[in-house]
Amino acid sequence: MLKEKLKGSINEILEEMSVKEDVDFKIEIPPEGFGDLSTNVAFLLSKVLRKSPKEISSRIAEELKKREEFERVEVAGPGFINVDFSSRYLSGVLESILQNRDFWKQAEQKRVQFEFASANPTGPFTVGHGRQAVFGDVLCRIFSVRGYEVSREMYINDAGRQINLLGRSLWVRYNQLMGVQAELPEDGYQGDYLIDMAKELADEYGKEFQNTWDSSVEGFFKKYALEKMLEDITGTLEGLGVRFDNIFYESSTIQDGTVLQVLEALETKDSVYEAEGARWFRVSKFVDDDDKVLLRSNNTYTYFMTDIAYHSNKRERGFEKVFDIWGADHMGHIPRMKAAMKALDMPDDFLNIIIHQYVNLKREGEVVKMSTRKGEFTTLDELVEAVGVDATRYFFAMFDPDTHMLFDIDLARKKTNDNPVFYVQYAHARISSIFKTAREKGVESGKKDLHILDTGEDRNLVKLVSIFPETLDSIVTDYRTNRLTSYLETLARAFHAYYNKYIIVDSENPSLSGARLTLCEVVKNVLESGLDLLGVSAPESM
Repeated sequence: MLKEKLKGSINEILEEMSVKEDVDFKIEIPPEGFGDLSTNVAFLLSKVLRKSPKEISSRIAEELKKREEFERVEVAGPGFINVDFSSRYLSGVLESILQNRDFWKQAEQKRVQFEFASANPTGPFTVGHGRQAVFGDVLCRIFSVRGYEVSREMYINDAGRQINLLGRSLWVRYNQLMGVQAELPEDGYQGDYLIDMAKELADEYGKEFQNTWDSSVEGFFKKYALEKMLEDITGTLEGLGVRFDNIFYESSTIQDGTVLQVLEALETKDSVYEAEGARWFRVSKFVDDDDKVLLRSNNTYTYFMTDIAYHSNKRERGFEKVFDIWGADHMGHIPRMKAAMKALDMPDDFLNIIIHQYVNLKREGEVVKMSTRKGEFTTLDELVEAVGVDATRYFFAMFDPDTHMLFDIDLARKKTNDNPVFYVQYAHARISSIFKTAREKGVESGKKDLHILDTGEDRNLVKLVSIFPETLDSIVTDYRTNRLTSYLETLARAFHAYYNKYIIVDSENPSLSGARLTLCEVVKNVLESGLDLLGVSAPESM
């Protein structure tokens, strides 16, 4: 709102100055004491107009001063322009927000798909899976309110070697319970969860599969293990507030012929060749990377081939863009997938890969070691049980996806302002308490006297509330969900300072109290909505 207003005013002035070039200038919130907003437009125009930034900024500032929405305009340093909006204009912004409580929501425009939390279903979800699940879920929520029709999908890798190992490992655990001497396969799964699963299987089937192994038994154990693991995984995610519109199985692309069709399509485009008994995709034809096998010499498809088929299926389903969220260990897969999309004549912006880095846990000052295959890991369920859903989701969202995350369990459990989720939730609860006090004293919100909100703290809160939509848009652009947590913490900090400095409910001054309550109402609404986008509760009391 405020940023849009200033940008629009500057563009109008540039048009009056006959500046025809498009200038992508920034508008930012400057340090305290330097105005409501600041812009660097003069620096970007310096080469275009062949004048100093100082001279250009002075010209623009003089034009801005003529507009009644700006109370103060000044040139700072070598050419920055700082502006303060008039109290009357800010009260108008506040009134506009009050008339449209969902002012950050936009109508649906594009149909997109997010695929995330996809994994080999070979064990309980770990904290690493949790980071991706929450990250993906928060992005879906934000994209949805900013005008996208979002479909959420989980891809299950159920057609490869890992599922074979899982089925065999379960069979071994089952036979060990029967007293049979059986050894886990090399690289087999050692976690106690398979022993628990084997006990359930033994209770249900007795000794039916004791010391028996053939293709039929293998198929049974693979299916049994897969179904049990998916039941566990989806239960974990639902407990964390993460749900999907669809679960897609890798094996389905083989069974329905999609893989074969896509392989044939690549062959017609001279993108496949045969060598060493296998069929290879010409990755190097499209990007600077090595060619990769699609069909092995034993006539089985590689994961790369089924993944290409899967993404071809996404396109067939009518998605304009798809967003895949992968861990950092999958970065090498990006060039070859981009190459495959080019070979299939997909638009360049169809496949969008979002990478997040690793996550570790810290407990009592020590990093917790994790290894899924050896069974040495903290499951996502255990983490949620230790710190709660709210802290789990908030902490996973508050780290830049490009950075390695150290999840501090002790901090997440604190009920103090040191804990960021507690700090933001407390701001919401504090405002709820203010309204309870106001009702007891018979003081009501007042919208007609909003122009009297003219302190620096008033202005700051209006300014922060107004940039909520732009904060969400920045996340749509760069996928950094930590922008939302940082925004909420900044808004909470501003409100706590406001609360500590001013008497909000004052029976002796109903007009000022009414205006301040109205401002509190707007702040509370944004805090609640921001927390909801994170999948975090907004308590009325704490």
